[in-house]
Amino acid sequence: MKNIVVGLLTLGVVGLMVVTFMGGRAYHGGEHGKVIEDFGDSISTNKTVAVTDKDDRQKENDKLNALRDKAGSAGAFQVSNAYKSKCASCHGVNGSGVQNGKPMMGPKLFGQSSEKIFKNLVEFKAGRKENIVMKGLLMSLSEEDLQLFANEIGEFPARAEAQKK
Repeated sequence: MKNIVVGLLTLGVVGLMVVTFMGGRAYHGGEHGKVIEDFGDSISTNKTVAVTDKDDRQKENDKLNALRDKAGSAGAFQVSNAYKSKCASCHGVNGSGVQNGKPMMGPKLFGQSSEKIFKNLVEFKAGRKENIVMKGLLMSLSEEDLQLFANEIGEFPARAEAQKK
């Protein structure tokens, strides 16, 4: 029975290949397959598109945005390498949950107390709060490591104030 089913499927595939082959040269990369190259010429002759230059302010804003993207965490306060590697990609370099005016995947951590953050980290690690990414990141960490993260994140407002001065 199995051989009959395989034989019928093989005949079906071969039949589809024959139908495709008989469909013409467009399927084989021949002259009919290259129709699109003439498509651009007909558009440019029918319409004239006016290209406008950006004003100076817009050019400056584009340059500033490019520099912000390139700089990453250059303007943020100092954080540990552990925070950068485990937390910053989702919560931002300063825990704001926003980077370059766009919300990030993780929520805002800035301003939360270290006790609350530690409690949340323990709950994520234990699986009482469901988040596969957080559980995966915290699985190999000890409670001391979690406390260090919580203390560091709890200090973010004070670090931001110190940087302003």
